[in-house]
Amino acid sequence: MTATVVLLATLETKHEEVAFLQSALQANGVASDVMDVSLGSQGEVWDGDRKIAAIDEVGRRMAAEVGARLDGSIQAVVGLGGGTGGEIILRVMRGLPFDFPKVLITTLPFDPRAALADNAIILVPTLADIAGLNATLRQVFTASAAMVAGLCKVPPADISGQPSIGLTALGATGGAAQGLITGLHELGEETTVFHANGYGGAAFARFAEAGGFKAVIDMTCHELNRWLFAGAYVPMPTRFTAAGSVPQIVLPGALNFLGLGALDTVPPHYLDRPHYQHSGYFTHVKLTHAEMARATETLATHLNAASAPIHVIVPMGGFSHRDCPGGEIEDAAMRQTCVDTFAEKARHYTVEPIPHHINAPETAARVIEALKLHL
Repeated sequence: MTATVVLLATLETKHEEVAFLQSALQANGVASDVMDVSLGSQGEVWDGDRKIAAIDEVGRRMAAEVGARLDGSIQAVVGLGGGTGGEIILRVMRGLPFDFPKVLITTLPFDPRAALADNAIILVPTLADIAGLNATLRQVFTASAAMVAGLCKVPPADISGQPSIGLTALGATGGAAQGLITGLHELGEETTVFHANGYGGAAFARFAEAGGFKAVIDMTCHELNRWLFAGAYVPMPTRFTAAGSVPQIVLPGALNFLGLGALDTVPPHYLDRPHYQHSGYFTHVKLTHAEMARATETLATHLNAASAPIHVIVPMGGFSHRDCPGGEIEDAAMRQTCVDTFAEKARHYTVEPIPHHINAPETAARVIEALKLHL
């Protein structure tokens, strides 16, 4: 049986390239229906407002047209575009189910991380501009066609039919994550882990909204600090409410620091605080006590809005791997601020302080014990 894909491209400028990609797909047993995402400028140079309005209009129209094809008649969506075309195609793809196969072949003229945060879109960089066929582009298109053919043969995952236990983690809480994964596996439970780095939380929320979890261990609430104090990486307004209909065990993992970029990009006023380099790309800056109180209160407000049971466990031995004896951001008083605020604001959830560090085996064991009451 021949697979069929939708192929999105700007036909105003990429007829030759689209024709080659169609032929490569056909050679792999994949038929393609081309949809033109051109703005219709016919070479006229538009001002910014007019161009952005046209991008919005074409994006909405194409999203509706592609969405209407999600009736089993297509197996994937493929895009071919540079700057403007790539932006339109990404908008269309983001509106599709996050696990539906999507491939964008592009020059990557923009930072795609925000667009990919909560949707599985495969990016194939062309390196060379998509402006006339050459050996490089023919190789990229041929390889991409073979990849698309393979994707068309893979059935989508049934995350709502086989819900797992959602888990949030960072390197700073990695010890806890591994203990939980191992312990839950021994109980026959599958985990789906999300990297709470300012992007993974958006995917976590989308999985939750799609019914992908039977329960959640949200043990790394670090992204909240980006919202409140440094500007979010990507919008994720349902990060702490999307899982409200399933039981949750919540820990303030990594809630004691603000994750910023490489050391030489960190604003000087942050470097006056205790901090450390997590890697060449990331610097962790300790929160103030007032910031911890605000972060905890904000998190409590979200948790109080849930409908399913929530149990908050506060590891008083430390919230992250450098919040420990001798660690750069160790602060027992800050942990007390956190647990006191949680207790004061509790309406829907229960609070349990434990004496262990978040990465201690005892913490993972206690979390699993608490979760078992809801499995």
